[in-house]
Amino acid sequence: MLGVVSHAAPTATAAEAYRQRFRRVLAYIDRHLDEDLSATRLSLVAGFSRFHFHRQFSALFGIGAVEVVQQLRLHRAACSLAYRDTRILDIAGEAGYDSHEAFGRAFRRRFGQTPSGFRQSPAWDDWHHHTRVLRTLRVHDMAPTHRFDDVTILHFDGARVAALEHRGAPHRLGQTIRRFIAWRRAHRLPPSRHATYNIVHDDPVLTPDDEFRFEICTALDGPLPPNDDGVVEKTIAAGRCAVLRHHGSDDLLGASVEFLYRQWLPQSGEEPRDAPLFMQRVRFFPDVPESEAITDIFLPLT
Repeated sequence: MLGVVSHAAPTATAAEAYRQRFRRVLAYIDRHLDEDLSATRLSLVAGFSRFHFHRQFSALFGIGAVEVVQQLRLHRAACSLAYRDTRILDIAGEAGYDSHEAFGRAFRRRFGQTPSGFRQSPAWDDWHHHTRVLRTLRVHDMAPTHRFDDVTILHFDGARVAALEHRGAPHRLGQTIRRFIAWRRAHRLPPSRHATYNIVHDDPVLTPDDEFRFEICTALDGPLPPNDDGVVEKTIAAGRCAVLRHHGSDDLLGASVEFLYRQWLPQSGEEPRDAPLFMQRVRFFPDVPESEAITDIFLPLT
């Protein structure tokens, strides 16, 4: 006769510790995307048996670990196609594919377009749909953690900028980014010599798609070149600002901004100035791995 062993109901602490082991796997994948990310390797990171790791990961997140790796690599490839002029064969190699054909098949299965078709005219609505699982996973299980003293207060000296406004759905922002990159290249204003800013007029969660406004800017050290592209000269006003450095994906920028408003600002004794939040792009994805991208978030203060 088999004995029956009863167990107490798991505690919230135990469940969180269990989930945290798999979050370590997500963070490891994010930081080592170009390395060996076999199931055996990832099971060692989690500290679980390789015989059960796949089922455990899929049961917890609703997606397999190998699929997460593939989606992140193809996501990086898509950004390189949309925003950089790197050869498609080189992008395929960076994504782990030995041939243009194999990469093309995988890319089309994921995004519904060929790599060359996506480079020429990305279907951003389809892109948004096909990347929703990855975004959800990041927001729920890869969100950054900040402390009060991560925020510094400094005097921003102000900046003359050339700005292109995006008005419309946040997930179509890529269209405006591509236009701005083309204009910037044509007028020889590279990010290496001209700082890149974003002015965030609206909260993408609370604002209707057709009213959302976001400006993409580059610092000017001379007159604005004449243009018919909608690029205008603006000034980001000088003044005191609270600054929080965000590391990693743009998918998680909202969590860092929320920390400023929900946790830091009420405890700081500071008052926000009548000026929009803005950001400075310090290190760009896909030029650097997504985990190494750096964005400084500026909250203007009185």
